[in-house]
Amino acid sequence: MCGIVGYIGENQAAPFLLEGLARLEYRGYDSAGVAVYTDDGIEIAKSKGRLQVLSDQIHGGNDINGFMGIGHTRWATHGEPSDINAHPHASVSGKFAVVHNGIIENYIELKTKLEKHGYTFTSDTDTEVIAHMLEYYYKGDVLDAIIRIINRLEGSYALGILCADCPDRFFAVRKSSPLIVGLGRGENFIASDVAAILKHTRDIYYLEDNEIVELTSDGVKVYNKDKEEVPKEISKITWDIDAAEKGGYEHFMMKEIEEQPTALRNTISPRIKDGRIILDSVSLTKDDIKNIRKIYIVACGSAYHVGVVGKYVIERMCRIPVEVQVASEFRYCDPIVGSKDLVIAISQSGETADTLAALKEAKDHGARILSIVNVEGSAIAKASDDVIYTWAGPEIAVATTKAYSTQLAVIYLMAGYMSEKLGMLTSGEYKRFIDDLERLPDLVAEVLKNKENVQHLASMFYNCHSIFFIGRNLDYAVALEGSLKLKEISYIHSEAYAAGELKHGTISLIEDGTLVIALATGSGLFDKTVSNVKEVKARGAVVIGVSTTENPMTGIADHTITLPETTDVMLPSLTVIPLQLFGYYVASNKGCDIDKPKNLAKSVTVE
Repeated sequence: MCGIVGYIGENQAAPFLLEGLARLEYRGYDSAGVAVYTDDGIEIAKSKGRLQVLSDQIHGGNDINGFMGIGHTRWATHGEPSDINAHPHASVSGKFAVVHNGIIENYIELKTKLEKHGYTFTSDTDTEVIAHMLEYYYKGDVLDAIIRIINRLEGSYALGILCADCPDRFFAVRKSSPLIVGLGRGENFIASDVAAILKHTRDIYYLEDNEIVELTSDGVKVYNKDKEEVPKEISKITWDIDAAEKGGYEHFMMKEIEEQPTALRNTISPRIKDGRIILDSVSLTKDDIKNIRKIYIVACGSAYHVGVVGKYVIERMCRIPVEVQVASEFRYCDPIVGSKDLVIAISQSGETADTLAALKEAKDHGARILSIVNVEGSAIAKASDDVIYTWAGPEIAVATTKAYSTQLAVIYLMAGYMSEKLGMLTSGEYKRFIDDLERLPDLVAEVLKNKENVQHLASMFYNCHSIFFIGRNLDYAVALEGSLKLKEISYIHSEAYAAGELKHGTISLIEDGTLVIALATGSGLFDKTVSNVKEVKARGAVVIGVSTTENPMTGIADHTITLPETTDVMLPSLTVIPLQLFGYYVASNKGCDIDKPKNLAKSVTVE
């Protein structure tokens, strides 16, 4: 959530800041602003609403002349969305301007201290405290002031800082919130996501917690809290800017749905060599795996739903007990986790605050950490003992599709890898598993060819007030994701239930015309789910059945979606595709802002 971009160089800063912020719109925001160093000092422009409102206000940035500045898109945490609460925030005298991602947990204590010293506050934000603290501690050296404040701040932050006394440099610092440094020729940058600056540079620095950056037009210096310069290694961004463009699609979400076969291929193919799964980045030995007492999967949102699938897959293939927990709960449940446990942390961005906090909690208890992330050099990746990158490429739409699918693919790779080490599969079973895994991208492409059927169904049901998803076992796990996809982009109330639970109370919600999407892909539980379909139809439900060619729901459900066959544990990768499409087309029919749904953010970097 929120976006930061900063620039210093030979070009006008304000137009660049607007351009960079536009590339961060997918992260979710409710206001935007820029601060630029001009001949008259630091000039700030900010407004509630979409970035276009700000752009129109300053005529595309042409109203503010200066070659250094910082910009921000805000997602409200402290204080409602408003012009006053929008970033950047200035200190009382206007000497400092600050943009901030994250949350300052002790801001009330700091605010009280500053008020006692005569400082007044105009906003409801925790960020304004930072601006005033910089002025309070400033004695002529900005680095000293920054070091003083980061020793006082509790919580998470990525900060961009302008000082009126520094016309040729600006500063940045991060802790538990993403921020990168871009290295150019005669210009340098900061950003919370590489997409904001990729058009201008592929050379970046990844920052560690509490590293302070001083940027001039011709150089970048990184310091630690002892004011010692820290050597940094340049990282090269290899994906192309075109991957972050729509490429002719109306929405990023549809582009990313269509990219899933390619993304799956990129995740799977390099890790299968000579008919075996090879995970070079994983140091787990055969003995390590045999000694695992329990596996915990911690994640949020769609990544949590991947974990629910993972529980079924790993337990079935490896016979190791798996517990899946929402990351925001794991940290506070006094988890019984120790050195004999493996914790798998799943996060697209690798910066999800709740997941990172859960990871650190598990690590403090001695657990081994394996993370599944998409972004190299991210905080979760760096904090893990082992990491498997999904290599999904950039995902811009807030509602995840290809990140979910590639995370599932990594779960299959992990399950197959551990199962082979444990000797759980015969050579024939292992070969069939590998064959099916290698065929998965083509099967997903086959399902996508039938999207017109899903589009037609969406046109029939987009006016529903409530939609229910039911399934058993792996189908229930996918039902959770299907329900989330629908509600987050179409704003239709939706729930997912284990089909066998309907009769324990929730079937009372079924009435004439209620749409139920029934997933019945697993052959072993097909008849059980059909019984549940008959129960809801007897109470007036209209049913869309999702099943395979082996067990079609023709004549059972009112409408059907049929999937090709594959091994049971990989069916979720096929089942989720029509559910993603259904959510997309329903939202499209309703005229929703599909890529940027209200109140949501792409990367949730606050708890």
